[in-house]
Amino acid sequence: MFDMMNMLGKVKDVQAKIKKVKEGLVNLQADGESGAGLVKAKVNGDKQLIKLEIDASLLKVEDKEMLQDLTVAAVNIALREINKKIAEEMKKSTEGLLPNIPGMDLGSLFS
Repeated sequence: MFDMMNMLGKVKDVQAKIKKVKEGLVNLQADGESGAGLVKAKVNGDKQLIKLEIDASLLKVEDKEMLQDLTVAAVNIALREINKKIAEEMKKSTEGLLPNIPGMDLGSLFS
């Protein structure tokens, strides 16, 4: 028999756990690089760019367009990596709190 009160209690536990995990996501970091390491980007779990390194060899007017493309690529790679880390952290943190409901992916709440 389905115990609605028990389920509601678990939902509150999950909400509290998700809130705590979300607050800690700022501590997660991910890196991305492009151009064989000429451009490197670091993002945090709030999906903010926190560091950008550009090799001095790219700092020429004639390389402006390539530098822009490499920067966008490095940042996008870092963002994809942080999304994976966020999903892993959410899955790990909420595992076992709710029954396995097909199609319910709590990790996707923060992607």
